Amino acid sequence: MNAIHALIMGAIQGLTEFLPISSSAHLIIVPWLLHWKTLSTSDQMVFDVALHLGTLFALLAYFWRDWYKILADYTNQNILKRHAGESAYLFLPIIFACIPAAVVGILLESNVEAWFRTRPLFIAGSVIIMGIVLLLADKSGKKSRPAEKITARDCLIIGFAQAIALIPGVSRSGITITAGLLCGLKRDAAAKFSFLVGGPIILGAALFELRHLKSMPEGSMTPLMLGVLASAVVGYLCIGFLMSYLKTRSTSLFVAYRIVFGLAITLFWFGGFFS
Repeated sequence: MNAIHALIMGAIQGLTEFLPISSSAHLIIVPWLLHWKTLSTSDQMVFDVALHLGTLFALLAYFWRDWYKILADYTNQNILKRHAGESAYLFLPIIFACIPAAVVGILLESNVEAWFRTRPLFIAGSVIIMGIVLLLADKSGKKSRPAEKITARDCLIIGFAQAIALIPGVSRSGITITAGLLCGLKRDAAAKFSFLVGGPIILGAALFELRHLKSMPEGSMTPLMLGVLASAVVGYLCIGFLMSYLKTRSTSLFVAYRIVFGLAITLFWFGGFFS
């Protein structure tokens, strides 16, 4: 993979990781559709996780105040035995909420990713189905509670939903925002909490897979770093856009995109573009 391809893939990762349209589906479909020379399955997974590291940088940069408050309040309550702030109770539920996705990821991620990489029609199906589920959640959810009213129960429900994002096309942000809406959170609150829960799991996945960096092809480190940079910059901008967008608008734009994207994959498949 050359530097231009890495920059494009990094930008795609930053754009699609936070918008509920599935980064994994785009990272699989775009190189395949453009007939780019691909890495081996194991090297490609390391590259994809490295791009997730870029989006982790974006998350930390955007939500550092929230994480600082959560950690400071938890420390004051449980270590320093001081009066805790209102965010102290969120720390453990967020960590516990990451356990299902971590366990499923360690056990199944390589097999699931490899299986879906050769089956675009299944990716198309998951993209469309998850779009419809997101639409139903947006229409049926009460959308009455702000981020300050998130409960431990919400954390666990959203955390278990996050494990389903292992399937390409589902979208980690898509499934967690959907779960948040079903819990009655406002759209922007569901998105914010989706990002807070996603931070630890993205960090864990990156650390787990980056142990394979030494096996990457010679000369791939520079393109990889460019991809991480593009992912971080575009990801930061997308977080700001989505948080602002969902304050006053529904998720219908992303639902429509998912349906069009899924149908396009299907048409390309039957048109022979993936041969």
